[in-house]
Amino acid sequence: MTHRPTAGVSLKPQHYSEALTTSAADLWFEVHPENYMCDGGPRLAWLEAIRDKHPLSLHGVGLSLAADEEPSPGHLASLKQLADRFEPFIISEHLAWSQRAGVYRPDLLPFPRSRHALDRIVTNVSRAQDVLGRRILIENPSLYVALNGHEMSEPEFLGELSRRSGCGLLVDVNNVHVSANNLGFSAEAYLDAIPAAAIGEIHLAGHAPDENLGAKLLIDTHGEPVAEAVWTLYRLLVRRIGPKPTLIERDDNIPAFSDLIGERDIAEGILAAYQPALAHG
Repeated sequence: MTHRPTAGVSLKPQHYSEALTTSAADLWFEVHPENYMCDGGPRLAWLEAIRDKHPLSLHGVGLSLAADEEPSPGHLASLKQLADRFEPFIISEHLAWSQRAGVYRPDLLPFPRSRHALDRIVTNVSRAQDVLGRRILIENPSLYVALNGHEMSEPEFLGELSRRSGCGLLVDVNNVHVSANNLGFSAEAYLDAIPAAAIGEIHLAGHAPDENLGAKLLIDTHGEPVAEAVWTLYRLLVRRIGPKPTLIERDDNIPAFSDLIGERDIAEGILAAYQPALAHG
């Protein structure tokens, strides 16, 4: 990375060639490590070639840190091996669970934010950080239904998790917008409540209305451009906390590489706009 936080994009196989030849300054790429947990082959060769030119971030989807059991030792070992090889400047995961008792569910599932859950997740995050030998960032989820059993707000839960485990936070602004719409809270108040010092990265992505309920239920698809409402929230957040590494996240309906770079350039402009103010205190 450069001396200042910059914006990156998701790295997809369709874009490997353009990622190798792009002239975009200070660009970095994020990948899901689970797609590269293999012993060899073209994927690792491609990733190694790109890592020679650009910084990488590893954004995990499989540690299941909110489960009521420890993270898989095998998964952690594979993640550490990948991290040691590619030296990402960020490793992140989700505040969610996806597996239990050997059964994997291909989704990021919610849980009641109880103090018991906080104790368990602090232990799991600490375990992951001990194995990896580095700090990780935890991302706020997209929420679709109101669960019973919450004992604290999500910003409070994330703040306590960071304080007790030493992890950082990855604020996905699209997830905040989606959750606020679906559950009826203020996205602005949510972002204001996140402890600024704990935030190490920001994600921006797209969403879509539910096929049946329309805008009453927004779905975090990662298959659309960043919405204007999300850009507005992003500007408010960066104005409050200062520039942070920011990712344009895309996992479906993959557009042309130039389209992703175009969105990345918008984020770069916002980061640059607040850089001078940050530099002069």
